[in-house]
Amino acid sequence: MGIIAWIIIGLLAGAIAKAIMPGKDPGGVIITMLIGIAGGLLGGWLGKVIFGVDSIDGFFELSTWIAAIVGSLILLVLYRMVTGNRSRRHA
Repeated sequence: MGIIAWIIIGLLAGAIAKAIMPGKDPGGVIITMLIGIAGGLLGGWLGKVIFGVDSIDGFFELSTWIAAIVGSLILLVLYRMVTGNRSRRHA
């Protein structure tokens, strides 16, 4: 898959992850999109390392989307843990 396909998958995976874990995040839509793109890459890498599967078979493969969404959820949780502590200190 090309870089444009990864960006599209990442953007959609970030939106799906945000829908699964709603809440107020500092940074807004831009940060959510970046988390989605990075999460797609993380999910693909984790699928290969942990399960030994090629989770990035193609754009329309279910394994690609599951890996991207799981990676996005992981990064969204980590992002909330890091930024949640910062916002509480300043408030």
